[in-house]
Amino acid sequence: MEWLNYHHLFYFWTVVRLGSITKACEELRLAPPTVSAQLRSLEDQLGEKLLKRSGRNLVPTEIGLAVYRQAEEIFSIGREIMDTVKQRPTHRPLRLVVGLDDVVPKEIAYRLIEPALRLEMPVRLVCHEANLERLVAELALHEIDVVLSDSPVTPSLNMRVYSHYLGDCGVVWMAPPRLAKLYRKGFPKSLNGAPVLLPTDDTAIRRKLDQWFAGLEIEPKVIGEFEDFALLRVFGQAGAGIVPVPTTLEKQFHNQDKVIRLGIARNVFGRFYAISAERKLRHPGVVAICETARREVFA
Repeated sequence: MEWLNYHHLFYFWTVVRLGSITKACEELRLAPPTVSAQLRSLEDQLGEKLLKRSGRNLVPTEIGLAVYRQAEEIFSIGREIMDTVKQRPTHRPLRLVVGLDDVVPKEIAYRLIEPALRLEMPVRLVCHEANLERLVAELALHEIDVVLSDSPVTPSLNMRVYSHYLGDCGVVWMAPPRLAKLYRKGFPKSLNGAPVLLPTDDTAIRRKLDQWFAGLEIEPKVIGEFEDFALLRVFGQAGAGIVPVPTTLEKQFHNQDKVIRLGIARNVFGRFYAISAERKLRHPGVVAICETARREVFA
């Protein structure tokens, strides 16, 4: 019996998923000639052309698309096998690898993840921080167990992953006493021309805040934009501008950063998701994260 070379199949699956050999090589940490050779070997073994050029990208042929879909099923089953093995009784700690979208506030990330450390079984936690696209790619490769993000995965990423809604919270504007004294009266219209610090425009919460500004015909003076909410917080604490804060963190920020509430951004909500490679969650740590988020963090 002739066996399929699953290494070659995995390289093919990665190239199709990412759309180019260059991107696949970056993820696989292999040289382009190596990946190209493996793809040719797979085509030779199957006797079919699997890829074709479309502009700068590689796209699957009709038979290539069928092979890709079946490969996706194969590697999904592989992930399920790994999950099953992880949950068997063992003296080793249960490994939980969490991908953290860099726009998620660290304080909220801690509240979401911490319940996993309270399981009866010992847990070894590993956290990776990056942008959502990269984290979802790692999730599809079974390198991480769950991704925490402020937005669900869009169909454009073309990956079979599942977004589990955890909850939402409002947004409150806060500032050090000096700025609060200047801009608290007349809120929210007082924010027109006021110095503000915002998340970058590729984040879900920024888009909602921009819509809120537009609806009120407010045009603040944007002093800075930040991918990392922790850095935004540091600048806000130093008095560089007025900052949007999740309502669930308002008390903590007031006590620690000595910032004062100006007012709430009505009808603006930050939403949070756990993204997994499986529809039904099985990893005990991921289950603990999701259940506690819905029951306590965003209750």
